[in-house]
Amino acid sequence: MNALFLLKPKADVALLYDDNTLRRGLELMRKQGFTAIPVITREGDYIGSISEGDFLWHMVDSEVKGVKTLETTLVRDAIRKDWIPSVRVDVTMEELLDRATRQNFVPVTDDRNKFIGIITRRDIITYFKDKFKDED
Repeated sequence: MNALFLLKPKADVALLYDDNTLRRGLELMRKQGFTAIPVITREGDYIGSISEGDFLWHMVDSEVKGVKTLETTLVRDAIRKDWIPSVRVDVTMEELLDRATRQNFVPVTDDRNKFIGIITRRDIITYFKDKFKDED
């Protein structure tokens, strides 16, 4: 099966831009109810994902004091490099399942590293559940 059948396209994904402020990031995550979210550049390059913990630890490590600092610090300053790496569109279903054991979603990029969407853990598990159900 082609993993693209499970893809939730970029237009339907809550995401942050690397030049968003920490305050904007926290507000979006709270509004959407997510604990982690993809981060891209304005040009569409996937640079990683950020979690609530990343925001917290950045504020602690940087000794952020007050809301004003949240409005001037950028998401790119708090993101952990290489956390939730993306996969290419030709990823195998087995690799997706492996990723789903460690993360809630798998970011998907094209061959130019442009973010095209995510595949959720739920969709991966549903795929395998249906596959095994059909085999019985």
